Amino acid sequence: MTKARRTGTSYLKHQEFILFLGLTLWLSIFHITEAKTLAWSDYLNCVLILVFNQLPALAFVYNKTYFKENLTPRYYLIYWASCFLLMQAFFTTICILLAPKNYDSSLFITAAISTIALELLLKINSYYQKKIKDAKWLKKIGLENSVLISLILISLVIAAMGTSSLNNPMYHKKEQLLIGFEFSLTKIVANFGTFLLFFIQFLLMYLCGYLFFILNNRILVSHVLKRKGLILYILSVLATVVILYPIIAQILISLPINKTLGRAIFSSNAFDLENAFGVIGIMLFSLPVVLAMQWGKQNTHILSLEMEKSQTELDLLKQQLNPHFFFNTLNNLYGLSLQRSDQTSDSILRLSDLMRYTIYKGQQDRVFLLEELNYIEDYIQLQQIRLKKQLNFRFEKNIGDENLQIAPLLLIVLIENAFKHGIEPAENEAFLNLYLTSDDKKIYFSCENSIEDEATTKISGIGLANLKKRLALVYPKTSSLKINLHPNRYTAELEIIT
Repeated sequence: MTKARRTGTSYLKHQEFILFLGLTLWLSIFHITEAKTLAWSDYLNCVLILVFNQLPALAFVYNKTYFKENLTPRYYLIYWASCFLLMQAFFTTICILLAPKNYDSSLFITAAISTIALELLLKINSYYQKKIKDAKWLKKIGLENSVLISLILISLVIAAMGTSSLNNPMYHKKEQLLIGFEFSLTKIVANFGTFLLFFIQFLLMYLCGYLFFILNNRILVSHVLKRKGLILYILSVLATVVILYPIIAQILISLPINKTLGRAIFSSNAFDLENAFGVIGIMLFSLPVVLAMQWGKQNTHILSLEMEKSQTELDLLKQQLNPHFFFNTLNNLYGLSLQRSDQTSDSILRLSDLMRYTIYKGQQDRVFLLEELNYIEDYIQLQQIRLKKQLNFRFEKNIGDENLQIAPLLLIVLIENAFKHGIEPAENEAFLNLYLTSDDKKIYFSCENSIEDEATTKISGIGLANLKKRLALVYPKTSSLKINLHPNRYTAELEIIT
């Protein structure tokens, strides 16, 4: 991992801690500004005191990733409440009692409330990222429509404030109307026609700027800048501005709202270069937003293609795995039929269960771990029926959460490999030891089998190669597979964090 990637990963891991630390620094700056003691010594003293005041929250946030990975939801909630409510109240009380006299108690109370508010805001944002952003109606809106909706809402608010400011001596004078922070539903209803005229005119003003934003996004950046380069883009911007700005300026100059406000939105002359510079400013201001939109679309498209490619590859790997399994199992039945064993019918029934599981459950993304274990036990019993040699078999299980789920047909690959390369070729007594332990987040599975000819034992094969690829796709950073070849013994260890 490069240094830049390590830095980025570390930042993301402690991003919330940095946000809480930033809140503490802002509160310190507000304090010394209000106290008018703008000195580094006062600032650092305030930072130290507020860090102590916020210590429980800062400590929890710094270790939040660790808590989430190692605590159950119940204990995580207990830790959270202890730090943000009980301990925070305790530390705030200590600061109020022991802080120097020039520190008002309201500072520490404000800091505590701000910390809790920031934590709640982050939780709401997390919920949005997981739930709301997947809403289909929200995805259809897009950034362009979001900007348009925002402009409509802003026009409504300003029109409402302008209408509410009518006949108010503080804002409404004979020569002009100042728009104050006023809202009067009575005035809006009584002057509803004026409210509509204000709204339409303000919206028209914003739509003129929105027009240049759209031209920049859909044509100038998407086609000119990307395909023709920076010089032609700049020239195209200038050509667009010189074509449109006199027309736009004349429309805005002609609006009746100019007389009401006592000033023109644009210069009184449509051809004044000041109007052109205003439009160029809009184009330049919108350029970073447009570039971010273009990058976002491209990045989303790339991620979509990668996910589609990964899913296709995963489906192909499953298709490769199933024939490999059925080939081995049909060989088992063939051996039983040659022996005319009474167990043939029972074996066929077990095979039908295995096939049903492979066909239906094997195509699912996740299955219950207990279902996978039942599948493994049926497979091993089927193998034991047809083996001529004695198999010393042991399967130790320690399952902490019965509702834990896992990707299907992963563990069976290691067992198939043990039979194919270790147990079936053995001339003497063979052994197979399986061990599985799991809690609500992690699965550990080991497969140990006997081998007689180390030179011919395969550390890798089609099944193991497919298993590694599937693990890389399904559990890319949360799984590890270790394979070791010892004298007369072969071990495979698989660990998965679900």
